[in-house]
Amino acid sequence: MKSLLKKPSKKLAEEFLKDKRFTWNSGMFLFKAKVIINEIEKYSPEIIASCRKALKQKTNDLYFEKIDKKEFNLCPNISLDKAVMEKTQACLVMPINIGWSDIGGWKSFWDNSKKDKYGNVLLGDVIQKYGQNNLINSEHRLVIGLGVENLIIIETNDAVLIANRNYSEEVKTIVNELKKSSRIEVDEHRKIYRPWGNYTLIEESILWKVKKIEVKPFSSLSLQMHNHRAEHWIIVEGTATVEIGNNILELKKNESCHVPIKTKHRLSNKKQTTLILIEVQSGSYLGEDDILRFEDDYGREKNK
Repeated sequence: MKSLLKKPSKKLAEEFLKDKRFTWNSGMFLFKAKVIINEIEKYSPEIIASCRKALKQKTNDLYFEKIDKKEFNLCPNISLDKAVMEKTQACLVMPINIGWSDIGGWKSFWDNSKKDKYGNVLLGDVIQKYGQNNLINSEHRLVIGLGVENLIIIETNDAVLIANRNYSEEVKTIVNELKKSSRIEVDEHRKIYRPWGNYTLIEESILWKVKKIEVKPFSSLSLQMHNHRAEHWIIVEGTATVEIGNNILELKKNESCHVPIKTKHRLSNKKQTTLILIEVQSGSYLGEDDILRFEDDYGREKNK
């Protein structure tokens, strides 16, 4: 008779490890799509129902298919283990003799990383003095650790995490608190990718926002309009073709233009090199949903 025990106590886990009749679930599964869909439908049909509704109401965005967010959020938040593997009879457990570690958090990442002679794992632009057993990762800025021990310091463009190594698994608790507080960091990064390229948020206030925009060669943003904000574009690399109302401009490095509120406009890159510009927004509302689309090369919905 098979059974699956989730997260046994340390004492019980040690007893299981000594007994050859027990195997450890690594969380790696191999199955045909048809088989796992049938098993999910049998034991957790609400998952299949939610996914089908989300797919049925999908939208197309260039090469991507975007499932309906509202319907997908109704899908139960449950692991495959609980939804199927603890109930199904259509499975076998196969032992495998390999080196394996479930790197599910920053502490386990530190455990499995190459360390210096003081036990530190240093990644990116990091200076560490008089400290030991730290994990310090920098993606954008210089990070200095001075006399610190047993810390995890993760610097990204979105946020900075500083935690005691023994509390690193509590990050999920913080994420849940951020969700309850409706923090924008939960859903959005400072760098956002679009079919035409990407933009990075540099700085913002209530009435203004500064972005760095990169437009891929031979790509265009939609013909659009904003009801609540004006935009000022400064070209720093490449050549921009700009449509503002009935006027068409070609702007090169160090040249700029102004897009008034409630004016149709489009930004295009008709050259073989990437176009880079700085956008300064100003207005009473600066949300990304203040976009009225009239034409779009990527099949995105108009008037949104």
